[in-house]
Amino acid sequence: MAEQQPAFKQSLGLLDSTMIVAGSMIGSGIFIVSADITRNVGSAGWLIVVWLLTGFMTITAAVSYGELSGMFPKAGGQYVYLKEAYNPLAGFLYGWSFFAVIQTATIAAVGVAFSKFLAYLLPQVSEDLVAFTIGGLKISPAQLVSIGLIIFLTFINTLGVKGGKLIQTTFTVTKLLSLFGLIIFGLIMMKGDVWDANWADAWQIRNLSVSTDGQATFTPLIGTAILGAIAAAMVGSIFSSDAWNNVTFIAAEIKNPKRNIGLALFFGTLIVTIIYVTTNIMYTAVLPLNEIASAEKDRVAVEASKVIFGPFGTVVIALMIMISTFGCNNGLILAGARVYYTMAKDGLFFKPASNLNKFAVPQWALWFQCIIACAWSVSGKYGQLLDMISFVVVIFYVMTILGIFILRKKRPDAERPYKSFGYPVLPALYIIMGISFCALLIVYKPQFTWPGLIIALAGIPLYYIAVATRKKAVAT
Repeated sequence: MAEQQPAFKQSLGLLDSTMIVAGSMIGSGIFIVSADITRNVGSAGWLIVVWLLTGFMTITAAVSYGELSGMFPKAGGQYVYLKEAYNPLAGFLYGWSFFAVIQTATIAAVGVAFSKFLAYLLPQVSEDLVAFTIGGLKISPAQLVSIGLIIFLTFINTLGVKGGKLIQTTFTVTKLLSLFGLIIFGLIMMKGDVWDANWADAWQIRNLSVSTDGQATFTPLIGTAILGAIAAAMVGSIFSSDAWNNVTFIAAEIKNPKRNIGLALFFGTLIVTIIYVTTNIMYTAVLPLNEIASAEKDRVAVEASKVIFGPFGTVVIALMIMISTFGCNNGLILAGARVYYTMAKDGLFFKPASNLNKFAVPQWALWFQCIIACAWSVSGKYGQLLDMISFVVVIFYVMTILGIFILRKKRPDAERPYKSFGYPVLPALYIIMGISFCALLIVYKPQFTWPGLIIALAGIPLYYIAVATRKKAVAT
């Protein structure tokens, strides 16, 4: 009698799923990227508009994915949706990009962010120190802490989904309450003169540069340069709002997935959008625009917290970001391995990734993801890569939402427990906005586009090698 293989266990409820959406989205971005956004658009009004546009796109995409998650409630999420709507190659290109950069480099970036803010409490782990060198590569204590964090969370997740679930729900609830607290205290401590100055000319888009002595220079933008500035600004907000789709990767482990994934996507993205917009309103209530734009190492939240809580504010924010990034990385690590598991089941990834351990989790895939994420942590190149990949991430989102239209034609009678909200208007609007964002980046910020596209397209020969290997294995 053949030994029965372990199977995924449906142990995540609606609250757990919502916390995975929110927890995977909120990492370190909301505490940092507003500096770059402000430099690009140069006004309080447009700082908020950039976050509103991103929030609208994110929620629209999330409620559109609800239809796909109801149709295909199994592990793999977006990889499965692209494969079903288009062909296996489209799914593979997403899975390859996801493995090579999107998920693994994000895990590295979030891990190093944890270390950077731990250094406020323990200066010995600063990114500015050198622990040792390998060849010409200088390894900082912050990178070592990041690697240790990634390994620890990977190990926890190899012991079953319940441990990861407990960490995710606990840390996400904690960081949501902490952020709400920061917003409330910030608005209570708002400075009337700062608010009035920031909002006096809130709707003029300008390039903002700050000299070393703190003097701000505003250069008004006109014509199509305005659109380029908005697109460049949205790179940061889209990065901060990404990873909401991680919950779709673990569909096989969610109770009543046909209902709960769609609801979790909506509630999670809505909660995070409200927090992101109100956090930025709070920034403009306590910090002049030039201080938002010139925050040391872009750490806007640290400067805001100093105003709100005094010298102790740095410690408050350091603890908040450590909680935030710890929970964020847990969600990313938990969900990511399920994509490689599903690809391996299709014969398009390393075969050991298709196995579940005795705790019903893809242990081999988790550890392989860990190795690549640790390598990105050591390289120090994850930040540039994530800028480059934002373009590709949005292209895949556009393709996936376009897949809703394709599947309605290809499979009109398929079961759809949850239909895309606002179809066809909202999905079409997202597609238009996503294509516009990508087109503007091609024109105005090509350094953010071609490298990511090259990484994604490098998957084409890999796909055909994988297919040939699979055929050879079947033949023998």
